[in-house]
Amino acid sequence: MKKKVAFYTLGCKLNFSETSTIARDFQEEGFERVDFTENADMYVINTCSVTDNADKRFKTIVKQAQKVNPNAFVAAIGCYAQLKPEELAAVDGVDLVLGATEKFKITDYINDLSKNDMGEVHSCEIEDADFYVGSYAIGDRTRAFLKVQDGCDYKCTYCTIPLARGVSRSDTVQNVLKNAAEISSKGIKEIVLTGVNIGDYGKGELGDKKHEHTFFDLVKALDEVKGIHRLRISSIEPNLLKNETIDFVASSNSFVPHFHIPLQSGSDVILKLMRRRYLSKLYVDRVKRIKEVMPHACIGVDVIVGFPGETDDHFLETYHFLNELDISYLHVFTYSERDNTAAADMESVVPKNVRSKRSKMLRGLSVKKRRAFYESQLGSLRVVLFEGENKEGYIYGFTENYIKVKAPWNPELVNTLHQVILNKIDEDGLVRFEFAKNNELSSFAPAKNL
Repeated sequence: MKKKVAFYTLGCKLNFSETSTIARDFQEEGFERVDFTENADMYVINTCSVTDNADKRFKTIVKQAQKVNPNAFVAAIGCYAQLKPEELAAVDGVDLVLGATEKFKITDYINDLSKNDMGEVHSCEIEDADFYVGSYAIGDRTRAFLKVQDGCDYKCTYCTIPLARGVSRSDTVQNVLKNAAEISSKGIKEIVLTGVNIGDYGKGELGDKKHEHTFFDLVKALDEVKGIHRLRISSIEPNLLKNETIDFVASSNSFVPHFHIPLQSGSDVILKLMRRRYLSKLYVDRVKRIKEVMPHACIGVDVIVGFPGETDDHFLETYHFLNELDISYLHVFTYSERDNTAAADMESVVPKNVRSKRSKMLRGLSVKKRRAFYESQLGSLRVVLFEGENKEGYIYGFTENYIKVKAPWNPELVNTLHQVILNKIDEDGLVRFEFAKNNELSSFAPAKNL
């Protein structure tokens, strides 16, 4: 009988893309992939270390696996596994811990899946993580996450990602286009470009630090790939989101009007303490440019509260900055100390109860911003891609500009595109719609022309 393997992914879209690729490697070795809640011979947990909560969740997930099968072989991979391998290896039930480069050769490290008395560690020095391994996620949802870049050369004072993933490096344009065409051929309608710092795309493409291509070059090349209905840019640094890219997306065949741009703070004082590579004015300029050429564009923002030295005045500066900005939603992160970062040694530590209060205020602002954006789109003609899950009798989907819609469950809508008119916001904050009369796939105009 085939051995069974299950996967659990913590963290970002990049982790999901890598989990999916590693899972395909297992299937090529004769394993059967099953859900994490099912009985498996081996459980693989792809870890994250961006926040303290991601660290703590690891032990809970290991216990979940052991509850299903106490004799299963448990492996930990990912960022936390690279940063603190010995700590993970000491967790009861963990048999194998693999670092940043070793995770892509996981099948080489397993033999008979016998339990170990102690977790076995294979972890490289992060300086050795200087080569690129491509990956993409398919089969888990109606959109695919396509990795185009890995690692980061930035030195933000709060961040461990350069320590966990190494230097900035990129896939070749040719391989990205090949993977995109392969994803499209499987009937997947939307591809999300992902990486650690995708705006830095092109660095390390041919093994050196020079840029062979730019992110704008990649965007233009992907727009020419036949069969792709939607391309979505995931998080991109504001200093690397150039006007040429914004303008191109506005007239693109495939790229959708949705940007997720990390801000982290609206206070220039705090941005400097974080060693971010821009100030608030540049951020304002990016948002204005997007809205000038795509008034209906959705703009998401990452923001950190409670960074060392953030006074009440600094926080209120961030709050008012975001309140006045024409953005659509926030991802709010409560600052947590990370070992081996400059911020962990900074003075003027913000009490955790104050961090929590500030986080709650910004989450409330996010609800307000999303509601205002949804209201601004009522009455407009949009294209919805429907998801594949039946959630309590409803099917959900996203417009090209990232408005979440709902409708009574209909399996025929799964992974299909439809023109709709947005007409009502439900009590749960999601949007209802009616199908447009001319709802023919072949008649779809690009979103910016609707």
